[in-house]
Amino acid sequence: MITFNCAPSSTSSGNGKARTSYKKSFSIDIHCHVHTEEAAKLAEDAFSPEKEPALRHATMHSNQVNQKQMADLHPKLTQLSERIADMDQMGIDIQAISPSPFQFYYYTEPDLGRILSRTVNENLAAAASKYPDRFVPFGTVPLQDPRLAVEELSYCVKELGMRGIEISSQVNGTELTHAGLEPFWSKVCELEVLLFMHPLGFTEGTRLTDHYFNNIIGNPLESTLAVSHMIFDGVFERHQKLKLCVAHGGGYLPTYARRMDHAHAVRPDCREKIERAPTEYLKQVYFDSVVFDPEHLAHLVRLYGADHVLLGTDYPYDMGEPDPVGLVDRVSSISATEREKIVGGNALRLLGLELND
Repeated sequence: MITFNCAPSSTSSGNGKARTSYKKSFSIDIHCHVHTEEAAKLAEDAFSPEKEPALRHATMHSNQVNQKQMADLHPKLTQLSERIADMDQMGIDIQAISPSPFQFYYYTEPDLGRILSRTVNENLAAAASKYPDRFVPFGTVPLQDPRLAVEELSYCVKELGMRGIEISSQVNGTELTHAGLEPFWSKVCELEVLLFMHPLGFTEGTRLTDHYFNNIIGNPLESTLAVSHMIFDGVFERHQKLKLCVAHGGGYLPTYARRMDHAHAVRPDCREKIERAPTEYLKQVYFDSVVFDPEHLAHLVRLYGADHVLLGTDYPYDMGEPDPVGLVDRVSSISATEREKIVGGNALRLLGLELND
C-alpha cells in the first residue's frame, strides 16, 4: 500500500483546501471525459455542425447514432456517482478527467472561448475537489488566442491545481505549429504540465464520411499528422521538456515512424527545421493504451519502453476500452514492474502526484 497526493504542488489546492494524502494501491486512467452542461448552453449560439470535422464529415446515420449515444451517456458524462461506480467495476482508482472533445470550442471568438474554457475548468476542478482521491482534473485553454491560452493555463495550474491540459490536434483547421503557440509551449514546459492530445475527426475527411471512418480512421490519422508537424516543425527540438501524451496509442505514427527517418536522411526538404532523426523526437512522446489489442500494446512497449505507455479508456464513449487493466494483463511480454508503470506509475510520475511510503 502507498499514499498518494492529488493536490497541487503548492501547499494549497487553490480552493482553500489543504493537501491530503490517501492510502491505496492505484491505477490511473489518463483518458476519460466529462461534459460541462453550463458551457454547452453558453456555446449554443456559436455552434453549428459544420464547425466540427467529426460532424461535418459524417453520414446522417452516424450522426443519429452519435446523438442517441450522447443522450444515453449523458449521466456518465455528468454524474459523478455513476462514473465512480463504473470506475470501480473497471478497476480504475483514479481518473484524469478531461473535457469532452466537443468542448474545446476553438471555433468561437476569443473572448467567448476564454469564458467557455473557464466554465469547463471550474466544473472539472469542482469534481476533483469533491472526490480528491478519485479524480485529477485536466483543463482546456482557448488555443484560438495564444495570449488567452497562456493566461488560462496559468490559472488552471496556479489557482485550480491542475496537472494536465487537454488539447486538440488542430486549432479550428490550423495546424498547431502554425497557430502562434510558441508562448504556450514555453509556458507548458515552465509549469511542467502534461499535455494530452485528443483529436475530433480528420479535418480533410471528405473520403472518410461513410461507415464512421472519420472517427475509426480519421482520429488516429489526425493525431499522426499533428504530431508529425510538431516533430518536423521543431516544436520538440525547441521545447525539450515538453510532455505530450497522445490518445489512441498515438495514432498510426508510432508503428511506421522509420519512414520519416528515411525521408529525413535522403531529402533536404525534410531537414529544414530539425537535425536529428524524427524518431529521436518521438521518444519525447507518450501514448495511451487505447489500442484494443495486447499485441499492439506490446509493440508500443517494445518500441518506446514501458515508461512511455499510460493506461487509458476513452470513458464513457463507445469507442473506448471497457477492460483497460485486463488489456495490459494480456500482454505476456511485459514484466510486473512494467505493468505497474503502465497501469499507474507513469501517470503518477508525469502528473507529479506525491508518494509517501
